[in-house]
Amino acid sequence: MNIKKMCEEYYSLVQAFLLTLTGGDPDLAEELTQETFLRAIKNCDKFKGDSKVSTWLCQIAKYTFWQYLDKKNRFKNVPLDDIPDIPGTDLIEEIYIRNETNRALYECIDKLDSPGKEVVLLRLKGDLSFKEIGDILGKPENWARITFYRAKAKIGKEMNAYE
Repeated sequence: MNIKKMCEEYYSLVQAFLLTLTGGDPDLAEELTQETFLRAIKNCDKFKGDSKVSTWLCQIAKYTFWQYLDKKNRFKNVPLDDIPDIPGTDLIEEIYIRNETNRALYECIDKLDSPGKEVVLLRLKGDLSFKEIGDILGKPENWARITFYRAKAKIGKEMNAYE
């Protein structure tokens, strides 16, 4: 595999993909894009050619982004000055309920099988269309729609049991 050609041809695609995942943060997307290509170069001998190079690179980018999120959330420090003043206990209860609901939702997403989990996260966090998701995962657009629908149904059942 010609590494220089790969970088020139796919760099902007991977950066745009990561820009979507990072919510439009250009600095973070650039940093993660560089990390993605570093990993791709280190592991180019493992690429078997079963999928498109763009799909392979987007998979590496996705995992690089998830690792970034894991590290960020694991060591999250909040300065005391940034903590808002909370006027009453009703608001605290609402915040607690919302946080618990979100936690339960992400636990349900985490329990999904691999393709369902990927499609849901790319759709919700990445705000990608089903066509884009299909292209990234090397599947048809209709597969992405059906996988999302089935995953959403499983999440709905889990959340009903939670409530």
